[in-house]
Amino acid sequence: MLLSSYFLPVLKEVPSEAQIVSHQLMLRAGMIRQTSAGIYSFLPLGLKVLKKIENIIREEQDRAGAVEMLMPTIQSSDLWKESGRYDDYGQEMLRIKDRHDREMLYGPTNEEMITDIVRSTIKSYKDLPKNLYHIQWKFRDEIRPRFGVMRGREFLMKDNYSFDLDEASARISYQKMYFAYLKTFARMGIKAIPMKADTGPIGGDLSHEFIVLAQTGESDVFVDNEWLEFDALSMDINYNQPLQDQFEKLSSIYAATDEMHDENGLDEDVKTNLISTKGIEVGHIFYFGTKYSKAMNTNYMGSDGQNHLMHMGSYGIGVSRLIAAIIEAHHDENGIIWPQSVAPFDLGIINLKPSHESCDKIASEMYQFSKDQGLDPLMDDTDNSIGAKFATMDLIGLPYQIAVGPKTAGDNKVEFKCRKSGEKEVLDLTAAKNRIVELFGL
Repeated sequence: MLLSSYFLPVLKEVPSEAQIVSHQLMLRAGMIRQTSAGIYSFLPLGLKVLKKIENIIREEQDRAGAVEMLMPTIQSSDLWKESGRYDDYGQEMLRIKDRHDREMLYGPTNEEMITDIVRSTIKSYKDLPKNLYHIQWKFRDEIRPRFGVMRGREFLMKDNYSFDLDEASARISYQKMYFAYLKTFARMGIKAIPMKADTGPIGGDLSHEFIVLAQTGESDVFVDNEWLEFDALSMDINYNQPLQDQFEKLSSIYAATDEMHDENGLDEDVKTNLISTKGIEVGHIFYFGTKYSKAMNTNYMGSDGQNHLMHMGSYGIGVSRLIAAIIEAHHDENGIIWPQSVAPFDLGIINLKPSHESCDKIASEMYQFSKDQGLDPLMDDTDNSIGAKFATMDLIGLPYQIAVGPKTAGDNKVEFKCRKSGEKEVLDLTAAKNRIVELFGL
């Protein structure tokens, strides 16, 4: 993509309404624009990151055996009244009426709808287990939306729901999602630590929040130092084999949010390795047994010829919130530093002097080479000042930059920069192309 043809409305100054780094940088980098309180348009750069995150989530959900579908944003109130949640949900639910005066709502979540779909289609134990997910926009009318997409009213979420024969098989589904989440977040370049969470009035012991450590987080968390050394990408996970032993080993490493933390009950060796910090919740997995299947009469015929209630679990990831969490974990004073897996473009090519014959030739050659290798480069071919060009590239945080100026172009060379480390090298064109092939594993 040529920057002269792209829509990238960057800002030089920090917007006054932005309180945290991710909100500031998303606005300055031209990723989002607010349309009303807690509601944002995703501009082209922001949308590209959103799609990268979606694809990683989708690949790991599919790998774990979940099946994608899509449910609507607008729901009938009837299902929520049946489950008993319509009046209990409170003012965060946006309630509306259609032209026929029927009560509708903008879905804040999808337990009722998916339960209705499953109960109308699955009747036999032979059809279970099932795990269905979708990636869809939701709305919760937060009383104080803040921090940009971190706590917005409209947000993109991946949520899925497992349906099983009994608690034992539901635990298997839960464990699959536990490991799928670890893999998912690690692929995005962030360490999201699973922390035991309160199951509320439902009870039980199966609920984990996935928390990214960040000083700007809203949650106080306590984490064993062992988690900081843990590499989720190195895990060998076979979803067709029992995961109980691996699950017990990992879930025994201490990690808790403030409301679940009890230092008095900890061994001294755990206290010694404990780190107190803040974190951002990016995912939550939950086993809730027969709560919805009982309320909504969701049964299956067992092998014994009797009707049994399905056991359910739900698993959510805040897709749009993840963009902010990644930025909070990966930035410096100059802007965003995207992990390669979620970067909006693979690399930036900066033509420091457009209309200069050598600069145009070499910049175009590097741009075309990158595209021929299957990469997605962004080339700054604008007439902006050299300082503005470098500032914009640092701000939007592409992993690698290739600068082409008259001095280096005259020797058939370019300056190659790693955004994360800041290291720069002057390379001839062959070496620069080889570096691209090496860095992207082409």
